[in-house]
Amino acid sequence: MSDWPQPPAPDRHRPAHHPASYVTLAGADWLASASPHPRRVHHLWATHPTAPSVLPCGTVFDVINAPALFGRRMADCLWAAGPGSGPVAVHRGRVLLFAARGTAQRLPALLSWEEWARSVPPLLCHGTGDAVSIPPLHPCPPAPDSPPPSSRWLVAPDVRHPWLPGPDVLLWACVRAARATPSDSPAASGAAGPAATGVPVRS
Repeated sequence: MSDWPQPPAPDRHRPAHHPASYVTLAGADWLASASPHPRRVHHLWATHPTAPSVLPCGTVFDVINAPALFGRRMADCLWAAGPGSGPVAVHRGRVLLFAARGTAQRLPALLSWEEWARSVPPLLCHGTGDAVSIPPLHPCPPAPDSPPPSSRWLVAPDVRHPWLPGPDVLLWACVRAARATPSDSPAASGAAGPAATGVPVRS
């Protein structure tokens, strides 16, 4: 696919609050491999390049779906003092952290044993049997003074087999993010109890 779009050149006049990352062809192959029909997914991306799409979880990756502020803190912790993150996206006011398979089942159980669990806002953990909406692979560049798009990649997949954090790593990120969250912040005020999953935990 020699016509794969190239990331735009850096714009010195682009505001700092416009973080965006662009999926490479290798990253697109990895995302498409989550579907039972990867060629259909590639065709969809080719014909509707600026539209979000839906991919199943549990076969190639799980997704931890966090409120925007807390999810950004988790990603910051992973990059500032941890091993880094896997792909990270923003979609409709939530942060999607792509994780190793099995994380959706294990992370809630680990949080239930952690003293900081009550400081973690409700998380949606998407694993086998679930699906998530992902941002466009190559969205249209926003105008210089426009707000950032509501669906975008913060850390886009750029290799065929990206590293994905597991439940232990994301537990560490949750605890670090909770410790860094002021008690009167939106993330803390939304934490009425231990983290919740989007689906019942499977045994």
